[in-house]
Amino acid sequence: MYIHRFPGSSMWAELDSLQREMNRLFDNSFSYRRRSAPAFPAMNIWTNEEGALVTAEIPGVDIKDIEISVVGESLTLSGERKPEAVNDNEVVHRQERGFGKFTRTVELPFPVDANKVDAVFDKGVLKINLPRAEEDKPRKIAIKAG
Repeated sequence: MYIHRFPGSSMWAELDSLQREMNRLFDNSFSYRRRSAPAFPAMNIWTNEEGALVTAEIPGVDIKDIEISVVGESLTLSGERKPEAVNDNEVVHRQERGFGKFTRTVELPFPVDANKVDAVFDKGVLKINLPRAEEDKPRKIAIKAG
């Protein structure tokens, strides 16, 4: 919207200021909706010729509530973080830690030998060792003299 300004008119300056403020408010509210929540659980992935190591932060989740599945090049981690119990005489003052079911699938750069996957859960961090499938590992080709 364009407002024509007349010299010496404070009314137009105030309307111009109001327009800028309204634009700022609308820009902030719409950009807030465009932001997405970070993926849960947070993961780090390292790879080498032998395989991949995935670590995932899953604090507050019981080990029996975690499932890992590997199909080809896809790793799926799912589970559930249960809500904390609140006594009848307590009122929740602030609740920032989420709860509920989660699923996260990541694509790896190579197929995995699902029979050799190993996972360890310690202090809220899940470490998953994903060996690369033998048929996909780089092979050194011997050269014969002619």
